[in-house]
Amino acid sequence: MTDSPLTLAQPEDAHTRAEWEAATAAVLRKTRKLGDSDPDSAVWDKLTRTTLDGIGITPLGLPGGPATAVRPTRHGAWDIRSLVSGPDAKLANEAALVDLDGGVTSLWLAADADTDVAATLKDVLLDLAPVVLDAPSATTQVAEAFLGLPGAKHPDSNLGIDPLGVMLRDIPLAVDEAVAELQTLARKADQHDVRAIVVDATAAHDLGASDAQELGWSVAVGVAYLRWLTDHGLSVTDAANQVEFRYAATDEQFPTIAKLRAARVLWARVLELSGVEAPVAQRQHAVTSRPMLSKYDPYVNMLRGTVAAFAAGVGGADAVTVLPFDSANGRPDAFGRRIARNVNHLLIDESHVAAVADPAGGAYAVEQLTADLAAAGWAEFQQLEAEWEGGHDFDPFRARIAAVVERREADIARRKRPLTGLSEFPNLGEALPVRDADPLNDRVRRYGASFEALRDEPAAQPVFLATLGTIAQHTARATFVSNLLAAGGIAVEVAGPTSGVEDLVAAYRSAGTLPVVCLAGTDAAYGEWGSAAIAGLREAGAQHVIIAGKPDAVDAEVDDAAAMGVDALAFLTATREKLA
Repeated sequence: MTDSPLTLAQPEDAHTRAEWEAATAAVLRKTRKLGDSDPDSAVWDKLTRTTLDGIGITPLGLPGGPATAVRPTRHGAWDIRSLVSGPDAKLANEAALVDLDGGVTSLWLAADADTDVAATLKDVLLDLAPVVLDAPSATTQVAEAFLGLPGAKHPDSNLGIDPLGVMLRDIPLAVDEAVAELQTLARKADQHDVRAIVVDATAAHDLGASDAQELGWSVAVGVAYLRWLTDHGLSVTDAANQVEFRYAATDEQFPTIAKLRAARVLWARVLELSGVEAPVAQRQHAVTSRPMLSKYDPYVNMLRGTVAAFAAGVGGADAVTVLPFDSANGRPDAFGRRIARNVNHLLIDESHVAAVADPAGGAYAVEQLTADLAAAGWAEFQQLEAEWEGGHDFDPFRARIAAVVERREADIARRKRPLTGLSEFPNLGEALPVRDADPLNDRVRRYGASFEALRDEPAAQPVFLATLGTIAQHTARATFVSNLLAAGGIAVEVAGPTSGVEDLVAAYRSAGTLPVVCLAGTDAAYGEWGSAAIAGLREAGAQHVIIAGKPDAVDAEVDDAAAMGVDALAFLTATREKLA
């Protein structure tokens, strides 16, 4: 779109930017998001969403922006990788074999010192199915056990060494020992024709990092590992060939696509500055975000995982892991694992998402977001480089992540970032799937953790919902406040249709004269008999009166109000205290 008609459009279909602004402004004025006196050009500010990195995502991309020079190297279907873990080697082996029979093409093995690697990978054809190890607390032990297995020489297998990621996760590890371990295992990996290193950027993502912070961390860690390996005698090219990168894919589709594309741009720049002449493509493993999952209404996680996997595939990931929808509830069961692997099949075999090498390439909005994320990621990388000159001090980086977490939490608390099934449309009567505890969840800060904590301990008693008027008159606000209270684990006792104060007070007494009441009705009803209703309810025993809407909608004094934009967590916490 330009200020003149597009030349590629038919004359009758060609429109200017001003025409689009006028049409869009007309819609926004109908919804009162734009005032009559506001210029049409204000639609850009109204529809532009700002990321946690301060990057604006515009409603439309405009020609003339930057073009991404580094395209995906994957041609065709991506590697479908399933996560295998668990203390029982027999059960883990059964899960791995079922996944492979179901179309999975590689395995990601989460292990520790107690893992029986041989038993877990029994009957897995290691020369056909690559295995990527993830054993932060027993890296050498698990790597040597894997290398001792027959056929463990697939070039896409990886020993999963990531000492800096381990340290970011607060797992004790000395830097000198980490360097020695990496150099030793890298030599063994080279002898067995497998890769050695995974730069796991989800170590930052799981703590709450933004996209730019995740990118900056991955590049800084990748550069550190190149230095360690070249100090040990490897060429930069050989060292780069030892490294694979792991990124989180979230249900924010376009930022995820742009993040993976920006990651390739940044790594290509690092190798260029390092003197690598022949291009070494960045190998990417994308895993659907663990923090975005909710343990309440976990079936919504199927939708989150599908969007994230789509974005990972479109973004050019070489391998994609879809975490089962019940992962936040504990160790996933067979149904969750089947749904997870089938998401990939639906995208590849039925939707043909992998048929185009770079479907997002050339899209103005994606190209601009890619460039903006790359710039922000490079700035974060430079800051980490400066902070690590005297040693690897992670505290400043953790502090920046904490600031992002605070901003995200504020948005979630005010439901500017809604979490379906948790902060929006919760179901207090749902039965959660029962799963064994999964230690992989221990170092993850889920986005909805604060709301989950409220739901974990439901309020001791309900709120009396004092509905004013007929169902048609009060249903909008009654539904709004009922959903809001349910998000905090608070049930409601509804008065139902009422015609006056006597009806309302009678319903209140029938409900057991609960300490907290909430008025729900139209502005007209509030003005007509809201104050009298409050007086009657207080006289009948109400101790804390809330109004659904603005507090000045009635003449009488209210104790709290619930309206759009309210800090839901603060409101729910205060209400629960009154109920207690």
